[in-house]
Amino acid sequence: MQPRNMSMSGVVDLAAVKAAGEAKAKAEQARAASARQAEQGGAPAAGAVPPSALVFDVDEAGFERDVLQLSAEVPVVLDFWAEWCEPCKQLSPLLERLVVEANGRLVLAKIDVDANKTLMQQFGIQGIPAVFAVVAGQALPLFQGVVPEQQIRSTLAELVQVAEERFGLIGIEVDPNAEAPDAAAAAEIPAGPHDALLEAAVVALDAGDLAGAVRAYQNVLVDDPANTEAKLGLAQAELLTRVRDMDPQAVRAAAAESPRDPAAQIAAADLDLVGGHVEDAFGRLVDTVRVTAGDERNAVRLRLLELFEVIGADDPRVAAARTALARVLF
Repeated sequence: MQPRNMSMSGVVDLAAVKAAGEAKAKAEQARAASARQAEQGGAPAAGAVPPSALVFDVDEAGFERDVLQLSAEVPVVLDFWAEWCEPCKQLSPLLERLVVEANGRLVLAKIDVDANKTLMQQFGIQGIPAVFAVVAGQALPLFQGVVPEQQIRSTLAELVQVAEERFGLIGIEVDPNAEAPDAAAAAEIPAGPHDALLEAAVVALDAGDLAGAVRAYQNVLVDDPANTEAKLGLAQAELLTRVRDMDPQAVRAAAAESPRDPAAQIAAADLDLVGGHVEDAFGRLVDTVRVTAGDERNAVRLRLLELFEVIGADDPRVAAARTALARVLF
């Protein structure tokens, strides 16, 4: 899904979290206080923060304080993710980097949907990764699934513009010389033997260099064939390479018109997975295995196994799909 144009018509109902009127009232009060401080040359109420403080986890209990109230000072981007979601592992680091680059004009709140199902339901999340923003107590849908970096940059820039022009948000002050409390301890952790190559792969993914990411992950696997991170990363990079030039509407139309066409169903399953619709992707390919035979059936089966690698063997949906596949095959 492409990033949506920012519009105040895309407001999500947050009444179940906190009464909208109360949230807006608090937003107005805090915004007025921030504006007065800005006129006096002071820092925002939260004070100067290190860049690392611009990205944080949030749960249902802290949503009002950490998101609604903070959104009166700075736009809060919401990243709905889960540990099992491989596309999330592609998108989240990119969001974190872009928010830090915004230098206090945005913050990023990460929400684990497995631990915060109520928030997931209240925002109407159908698949992850899903990204929203909250500005002055109002929520705006941004995009769902993994999208190109340039489009994300454009969407976030528009978000900042909306926040500044329509709501007068001034952001928060960032102290580049400040260090998070655990930064020194983290720096003492020794690097692993393949950390440099794995980091190079992540950098390549962030830059849209999928071929470079594939090579970096393959180089790790040459020396360490069992490296889980490299195996998952390679499967993900190869998936993103396959879908990069697809026309989603054309692919889905072809799949709908030809339910027994292995190539059409494989392409649609790739799109399903990138969009966070894991069970749909698995179910589509299991159904295609059921109605095909010979080399066609084997091609579908192998693609399904590749998609299992993207999600990870420990994911319960992979286990369920393996069982369904076994029933179809045997």
